[in-house]
Amino acid sequence: MRLKSFYARTVAEAMRQVRLSLGENAIIVATREEEGGGVRLTAAIEDDEAPPAVSNAPASGSDYAVRRNAGSYEDEFDVAQVVADTLYAHGTPAVISEKLIEAIEELAITDPLMALGAALDSVFTFQPLGDEHSDRPLMLVGPPGAGKTLTVAKLAARAMFRNRSIGIITTDTVRAGAVEQLSAFTRLMKLKLLTVEDAAALAGALEVNAGADQIVIDTAGSNPFDGDDMDELREMMAVTPVEPVLVIPAGIDPVEAAEMGAIFRSVGVRRVIVTRLDLTRRFGSMLAAVYQSRLDFCDVSISPKVAEGLTPLNPLALARLMMPNHERTVRVTRHTGTHA
Repeated sequence: MRLKSFYARTVAEAMRQVRLSLGENAIIVATREEEGGGVRLTAAIEDDEAPPAVSNAPASGSDYAVRRNAGSYEDEFDVAQVVADTLYAHGTPAVISEKLIEAIEELAITDPLMALGAALDSVFTFQPLGDEHSDRPLMLVGPPGAGKTLTVAKLAARAMFRNRSIGIITTDTVRAGAVEQLSAFTRLMKLKLLTVEDAAALAGALEVNAGADQIVIDTAGSNPFDGDDMDELREMMAVTPVEPVLVIPAGIDPVEAAEMGAIFRSVGVRRVIVTRLDLTRRFGSMLAAVYQSRLDFCDVSISPKVAEGLTPLNPLALARLMMPNHERTVRVTRHTGTHA
């Protein structure tokens, strides 16, 4: 078995060195942060699996450190590497990171924020919710505790601020306090809340609100892994043509998020609102949910306050959320040659 040590400024860069030098079958046996910055990985591979030496592979180990200390990397500013570090920090699944980095490497963009935005635009689709008259009611669906009721209140506030009429309906009569919570919001906005318990009653409530610019339906939380829950949701959706919009919280396990997204897509969901971004620092799960399920991003919630509303999402807005310290990072990087 061969052991080899690799030094780099970031884990992503060190991992790339491992793959180039030892191949995809290499096993990481140790990692440690170096004094003064950087990370050292020790990788192992069986002798008969070792790839042939690559003459132009990045230097590793002490050779890399000597060249780094000598200043040969001080003026380097690798846009793809900055973005790769960002994706790694967000726990982005490898398949999505690879797609985004491939897109960046085909672009001649020198600003990491703009590069990430362009890459996101090439991989994801963005369709923000409009405030114009809608022929189809919006039905907010999703797992329990995702923030659907607060999202309904935010949509109502947005409509009022823009002088649009809105009808609010809730089918969430099972969860304790659900109707009371939404009723408190609608009373403050002087809106009428209609509560329904079954599909037949929903049809009548939709007729009552037929003249509104927009109708929003709050639903009870649906467990995507429970067949009965999903059957009930399908029955409710079958009453009249509605647009089901998935509401999902950020910060959950990426694999679980992707599976949830796929199941909700199977019942007709095409767009997703992501909530709780104010409580989340890693956005890998929401990228996974949207990518694996081929959903469209629409809006995000980054505050628990109704008045602060939802934020329509586009590629650059998402890039800014993922790189909040972009200006400082670019300034320090260009000055020092590090990814501080």
